[in-house]
Amino acid sequence: MDINGSVALVTGANRGIGRAFARELLNRGAAKVYAGVRDPATVTDADLIPLRLDVTDEESVAAAAAVAGDVSIVINNAGIGGSGTQLLEGAFDGARQAMDVNYFGTWAVSRAFAPVLARNGGGALVNMLSVASWVGQPQFAGYAASKAAQWSLTDALRKGLRDQGTLVVGVHAGFVDTDLSAWTDAPKISAATVAELTMDAVIRGELEVLADEGTRLAKAALSDPPSLPSGL
Repeated sequence: MDINGSVALVTGANRGIGRAFARELLNRGAAKVYAGVRDPATVTDADLIPLRLDVTDEESVAAAAAVAGDVSIVINNAGIGGSGTQLLEGAFDGARQAMDVNYFGTWAVSRAFAPVLARNGGGALVNMLSVASWVGQPQFAGYAASKAAQWSLTDALRKGLRDQGTLVVGVHAGFVDTDLSAWTDAPKISAATVAELTMDAVIRGELEVLADEGTRLAKAALSDPPSLPSGL
């Protein structure tokens, strides 16, 4: 797909990976980029178009789809970490919120914008996933479960939108240097790198992005017998 001259929507584009996606789209020649966020005032890039969008509110999603009816690229980036949920004790509130944002939010946006993409020639739908789609950890079991569900949804969307000509891309990465991973000193890649690799995949029509070595190893190990890894 040609990004030059395209119109795109990026959810959660006011910071982190979402902002990097938006910047890279413009760098590649996108004519217009909507920044879908809950509070448009948080979008500080003058060349982005703020768009009120709460991915957990179906009315908000529908309203955004009505406004951004010219998009040919949709990037589902908005997400949360699901902190506060312990594996063996405590409330499930954080895990439920992670599922609501990461899984159901992606589903709601994809469902609302699928007809828009169809009208505009098919285009591309990009979902920001994680190495946690494949590797669960006790310290963030709720987040990993939401990303595993989002991965399954991405595969379903790939099959469901095939006939309308929509390219569906799943982007997997380990720790990315953003606020979401500020709690760890583990090796991280930059948000700009994730964005660059993703735009390359969209241009080439590739279905999946494995953004770092840890993610590539995790994907390769999916057919291995269950084990007890020391980390991601």
